[in-house]
Amino acid sequence: MSDFFSNGWSVFVAVASVVSMLACLALLAGAARRRVMASDNTTGHVWDVNLTELNNPLPRWWMWLFIITVVFSLVYLLLYPGAGSRAGSLGWTSAGQHQAEQQAARVAMQPVYARYASATAETLMQDPAAMGIGERLFVNNCAACHGSDAHGSKGFPNLTDKDWLHGGDHATIIKTITDGRVGMMPPLAAAVGDAKDLHNVAQYVLSLSGATHDAAAAAAGQPKFAICAACHGADGKGNQAIGAPNLTDKIWLHGFGEDAIVAMVTNGKTNVMPAQAQRLTPEQIHVLGAYVMSLSRSHTPAAP
Repeated sequence: MSDFFSNGWSVFVAVASVVSMLACLALLAGAARRRVMASDNTTGHVWDVNLTELNNPLPRWWMWLFIITVVFSLVYLLLYPGAGSRAGSLGWTSAGQHQAEQQAARVAMQPVYARYASATAETLMQDPAAMGIGERLFVNNCAACHGSDAHGSKGFPNLTDKDWLHGGDHATIIKTITDGRVGMMPPLAAAVGDAKDLHNVAQYVLSLSGATHDAAAAAAGQPKFAICAACHGADGKGNQAIGAPNLTDKIWLHGFGEDAIVAMVTNGKTNVMPAQAQRLTPEQIHVLGAYVMSLSRSHTPAAP
């Protein structure tokens, strides 16, 4: 789609804008020179026996207002972007204004966050004001994916339990918020084998968490699980260093059951947690990290 746009469109927009304004001025000039079509100042058109159309000139105030509007538009195109890709002599951009407003807001909020900058996560979690700020930051920046209650949904982690893909300490949470995360499960169907092998591996994975499973199929699938053990570990308890999920804790991010497991092994999955370093200051992330950390402190995971 990007190939559809070129410098020609910029020239077209600029020319169309300027020509339209000049055409308005020409229209006004033509109207001002128009002559009376009849001696009685009418156009000669008559309706309903005696209803005639007059040919009075435009009110002078209206004409000058029209001229001022067109001149203002021309000056605007010189000062601000609007004539195609021309930046405008003032160099104004909406992105620049947005960044300036963000910076002004950050400067205004610095005194608020200064008192929390050196506080530990434990201290922040005991401070109602800090947690109130953290909650607002969460709702504004994280709730779109994790939900306003932080319980997540399919494909979006629940932040209120104690299951952490990369770790739940304050420093790790800060790193996750700051830099984002990319989790990738590669498609492994070709390495595992045929449909029967996939069935057996899925049954073995179900057995790791104590879910209902076919014991014979699980036993047959255990040797094939060695392919998965490179990331999830021989015991299936995962690896936080690379974000590999724990398969023994009955928490399923992308769905539960044999079909969901087979689909994951067959197709793989890539999940992205976007970096927030450009949206939030380090001080905001410090408070937000403590709030996220607090979400799972008093929570007991429910039965699946």
